[in-house]
Amino acid sequence: MTTVEDRRDATTDTPEAPTHPLAMTRGAEVDRVREALTAAGLLTETVRFAFFAPEEPPKAEVLAHDDGAPIDRRFRAVLLDLATGRSWDTVVSATSGEVVSSREIDAPREGQPPIIDAEFELIEDILNADDGWIEALRKRDIEPALVRAVPLSAGVYDHPEEVGRRIVRSFGFRQDHEQDHPWAHPIDGLVAYVDLTDRRVTRIIDVATPPVPATSGNFDDPEVQGPPLDSLKPIEITQPEGRSFTVEDGRVRWGKWDLRIGFNEREGLTLHQIAFDGRPVCYRASIAEMVVPYADPAPTRFWQNYFDCGEYMFARYADSLQLGCDCLGDIHYVDAVIADDFGLPKTITNAICMHEEDTGVLWKHSDLFTQSREVRRQRRLVISFFTPIGNYDYGFYWYLYLDGTIQLEVKATGIVFTAAYPEGGNEYATEVAPGLGAPYHQHLFSARLDMTVDGVRNAVEEAEAERVPMGEGNPYGNAFRQRRTRLSRESQAQRRADGSVVRSWHIVNPEKRNALGQNVGYALLPEGRATLLADEASSIHARATFATNHLWVTRYDPAQRYPAGDFVNQNPGGAGLPAWVRADRDIDGEDIVVWHTFGTTHFPRPEDWPVMPVDHTGFTLKPVGFFDRNPALDVPATRAAHCHNGSGDDHEVHGPAKERAGDGD
Repeated sequence: MTTVEDRRDATTDTPEAPTHPLAMTRGAEVDRVREALTAAGLLTETVRFAFFAPEEPPKAEVLAHDDGAPIDRRFRAVLLDLATGRSWDTVVSATSGEVVSSREIDAPREGQPPIIDAEFELIEDILNADDGWIEALRKRDIEPALVRAVPLSAGVYDHPEEVGRRIVRSFGFRQDHEQDHPWAHPIDGLVAYVDLTDRRVTRIIDVATPPVPATSGNFDDPEVQGPPLDSLKPIEITQPEGRSFTVEDGRVRWGKWDLRIGFNEREGLTLHQIAFDGRPVCYRASIAEMVVPYADPAPTRFWQNYFDCGEYMFARYADSLQLGCDCLGDIHYVDAVIADDFGLPKTITNAICMHEEDTGVLWKHSDLFTQSREVRRQRRLVISFFTPIGNYDYGFYWYLYLDGTIQLEVKATGIVFTAAYPEGGNEYATEVAPGLGAPYHQHLFSARLDMTVDGVRNAVEEAEAERVPMGEGNPYGNAFRQRRTRLSRESQAQRRADGSVVRSWHIVNPEKRNALGQNVGYALLPEGRATLLADEASSIHARATFATNHLWVTRYDPAQRYPAGDFVNQNPGGAGLPAWVRADRDIDGEDIVVWHTFGTTHFPRPEDWPVMPVDHTGFTLKPVGFFDRNPALDVPATRAAHCHNGSGDDHEVHGPAKERAGDGD
């Protein structure tokens, strides 16, 4: 049988006060923040929480923390008054129960707080109270009660009446019955602009009345799925002696790895103080932003650009993961505590999943001269969470390997955003089902990597292959070498990947050397796919400038956390990375943060409908000179009982069994 247990870290529900500055959020802390804001008169009947997350202390304070020393647990809460549209950015000490700071947000200049659940609940009532919306539906012979609508982030365009107002835009999707997936039936050529504060439609754009697609999107209907593929046999994941890692109040130890995990509604899963064999590698790693820009310039669609982190706080909708479906093996779950719109603690059960995976051969050699044969299996610790946001679902998987490698893999699945597909075609979309189109778009993520490679003072070198011309010193033309360029200032460290020269970026510690006299380092290995494709003069280019480069490097500043700015919703642009790097600070041998843009450009396929197979993207951090030799030499050989090689000796095999014995993937 499959040895699997539903094991959960329940420390987030315990009343004991946390003992580490980066410990997971407790429900009691959320209560203390709400009570403090209420006592200060900031949380009234019409005010809601638009954002809530730990306000982590500056890095120096955390690194200097001694076990048992007192800590001040602070949280940041952004408050939104639904009645007036005014908002406040506050910091509250859950330890003292006091409001540390509070200021009103200047929405026209800074942007709006994210869209919240209460506003999702309002949108259909607002639309159905508008004569223009009802008339547009009647013109299409559509019953308003069958239309599902969602508030979609508006962006910033040349609409003076929207400045300082809380605006969303909304499409309609027909839902033919309660179990019908409405994404299959977009009501195209129609969009409503909505003022959420006044709760009214400000503009109706109605430019065409194409037929509503009739295809089914009900991927969970057995008739749509067809007969099950019965030939697949079960795959069972077993660990007879249990798992190899431990978790204690967010601190994880596995092999030579030691780190802390965290969770907040904007970034989701965060990794902290990642160390290997007692040596620091990365102080904090997270996905700090993502943007999904669409390519269709139609009058009803040109504005489609979604910042799922900054505009929607997408991790507040994280799935409660299910044993045997989302995760396999000997699983350890961790609950996450966030705050709902009213500032009440909300526990996402099984928000984080942790398990080990065998990933094939770690290292291997069969020697011609000595006849020795050695093989070791690679495995990785997987720390993940999955979150649905609208039509898409995103899984974020951090992998730690036995050889010191760190990887992030993002898995994108769910349902593609849809539109009607005209008979004459659409150069900005794919027909995925009869009469149903899926517009072209991108999924671009920004990883914030606060590196501490063997210490706080780091530098970045761009490494790439350099061809050597044929001539003196290279008479046969076969030579190439590696060229390294130190990126010394923020203005220099705005770079794009180039696969033609195998470009990577090495984060090195100029004060530490290995046994060979080389600076210790970790290499950021990019996939090197397209960055933001929108025109440089476009609104989305100004708002998502972080996505125009694969690499940015900045001096560490505890206030600089989000690459498109703190308030992304309706931000006019220029916030975040483009604003920070204007200071052009020295980054050579300093406390630095590396920002990496990665992602996919999606030209949808018919195979992506009615539910999309997982698409993958990510990056790798690989040690380069961090160790003096292979750090995984001490990984033991697989015991004979678990290595079916036809021999009692699992690392010295002779005869026919020598052919690939025990080393299959």
